[in-house]
Amino acid sequence: MSKIIALANQKGGVGKTTSSINLAASLAVLEYKTLLVDADPQANSTSGIGFDPRSIKNSIYECIINQIDPREAIQKTDTPNLDLLPAHIDLVGAEIEMINMNDREYKMKAVLNAIKEDYDFIIIDCSPSLGLITINALTAADSVIIPVQCEYFALEGLGKLLNTIKIVQSRLNTNLEVEGILLTMYDVRLRLSNQVVEEVRTHFEEMVFDTIIQRNTRLSEAPSFGVSVIMHDATSKGAINYLNLAREILRKNGLVLSDAAEKIATV
Repeated sequence: MSKIIALANQKGGVGKTTSSINLAASLAVLEYKTLLVDADPQANSTSGIGFDPRSIKNSIYECIINQIDPREAIQKTDTPNLDLLPAHIDLVGAEIEMINMNDREYKMKAVLNAIKEDYDFIIIDCSPSLGLITINALTAADSVIIPVQCEYFALEGLGKLLNTIKIVQSRLNTNLEVEGILLTMYDVRLRLSNQVVEEVRTHFEEMVFDTIIQRNTRLSEAPSFGVSVIMHDATSKGAINYLNLAREILRKNGLVLSDAAEKIATV
């Protein structure tokens, strides 16, 4: 089985890139061959996993616009089983360049279809917008994870995103499913965090992941070292949260862990 999962929310600062990097790293550590696709012109997933976007020659941009083979752009990371399809600033112009292209919504799907069978999971970090690149990601994906921060405006804009997903489902990708809503930036000390969790679970019920991502210093530090939180501090709360999320996704998709991976996941 090979599955493409996009992480999307047009709001910035909801933990989308953090979740993309650390979910991809968790799946890789649990012995699933994983590709992280940086589909955000800010290239934070690229830098957050240890690459300088300014030194990247081939990226997702060249794959979409110039039709280069994605294997020429993919980079191996320091995490076993984890590869990166990077981004750089040129991706900003991709939406304008794609405007007059035929099948413009399917460009990323064509790129990822060429390499889909090389991986068990492909995780796409989308940009904080509902522009053409994000539509491409949703068209290419099998499912979407929606990160939602446990803060006051948590549900703001969520309706618009879910409506966009419905449009993509009806017109571009009938197989697209919502993998789940992921609650992030949870602070157990704040009453507001608990109220948001309750409100989101009341509204969306089974769509919400059991796993909640807590605020964690190690999680915030990891990108400055160019590594995932699992490589930075495998015993930290942030690492354990994302390993639990990976296990939840594996269970949901009927996949099992190897004995060695089970030991890692239960540390």
